[in-house]
Amino acid sequence: MTASPPEALVRPAQPEDTPKILALIAPFVSAGKLLPRTFEELRDLVPTGFVAVRGQTVVGFAALEIYSKKMAEIRSLAVSEDQQKQGLGSQLVKACVDLAASRNILEVMVVTSSEHFFRDCGFDFTLPGEKKALFVQPITSGPPADLH
Repeated sequence: MTASPPEALVRPAQPEDTPKILALIAPFVSAGKLLPRTFEELRDLVPTGFVAVRGQTVVGFAALEIYSKKMAEIRSLAVSEDQQKQGLGSQLVKACVDLAASRNILEVMVVTSSEHFFRDCGFDFTLPGEKKALFVQPITSGPPADLH
């Protein structure tokens, strides 16, 4: 009888996980699905990050970047392609949201191309009342010519 693979576990990330996290996200960065992160950037996210591990292998990662007492963002969510569709991404998101709740952060946002996944995790487009979140990318687009 073949031994089944060990059960995946979601736990707080540790500094020694950083090289494994960097290797995990590399294919997603290459595919344009995640923004590149340096070793130092990931190391800074580790204290508020979570990993999914199967045995000694890091198969998932997500971090909560805390901007203020009111706002945080889920960053660098990735689950190894062969480990997807098993609930690990949802568990990583929940761990981040639970951390935000434990720190009394009012809102957690995510910038994503996986709208349906995050909607299934309880995220929505709305802000309270008539407010909308608007963004500009000053490095790539700059302000419109008539604002100079």
